[in-house]
Amino acid sequence: MKNYEVMFIINPALEDAKKEATVEKVKDIIAADGEVSKVDTWGMRKLAYPIQKKNEGYYVVIEFAASTELPKELDRRLRISDDVMRHIIISKDAK
Repeated sequence: MKNYEVMFIINPALEDAKKEATVEKVKDIIAADGEVSKVDTWGMRKLAYPIQKKNEGYYVVIEFAASTELPKELDRRLRISDDVMRHIIISKDAK
């Protein structure tokens, strides 16, 4: 198992319950084939540049350990999600 970190920005126009449901959905995807070690919710932050005509986003960072196949599946599912504006998955083991 390798260590990874995923940061994603949720659409700020969503209700708080929907934002929390999105975070839980990502945690469930990770838990299916790995283990979540830390969830860090940054909350609303100003974006460096407008994304989808929005100047703010709801930031969440999740650290997890998983096999090498999970980040590919997580990337695919975050890419097609309408609630997530941007995301990035980083391997923390890479040097």
